[in-house]
Amino acid sequence: MGRPSEHTPELAAAVCDRLKTGLTLNQACKDESLPPATTVRQWVFDNREGFAAHYAEAREIGYQSMADDCMDIADDATNDWVTRHNERTGQSEQVFNVEHYQRSRLRLDTRKWLLSKCLPKIYGDKLALAGADGGPLQVVVQKFTEGGE
Repeated sequence: MGRPSEHTPELAAAVCDRLKTGLTLNQACKDESLPPATTVRQWVFDNREGFAAHYAEAREIGYQSMADDCMDIADDATNDWVTRHNERTGQSEQVFNVEHYQRSRLRLDTRKWLLSKCLPKIYGDKLALAGADGGPLQVVVQKFTEGGE
């Protein structure tokens, strides 16, 4: 039968509901009952039945959910330490799981980067411009003439 591609309010709502949970569009559209991600992007581009606004709102809520995920990932120490058999001593020992740590770090860094780009007012870097001693910036205008004078 194939995946749906025609825009309906029900399909649009189903996609947005999944996005609000913090899923990416690709993740949300893995469900065979939903249209492929490329179709949903076309709906946004065409703004079918005002879909672009609903989509943007769902994405913003989803990004907030991703921010919550950052705390969950950071607080989860599961698998930070694993039991490994030491061939040399013949004993089992607890060792730090570097691979798990690095994967968690990558997951956090990716989410932080995405949040800083998609919601810069909340999660972006704060840029403060100041002049000497923290005072206001001073603008200097110089007039250049031919001949260098």
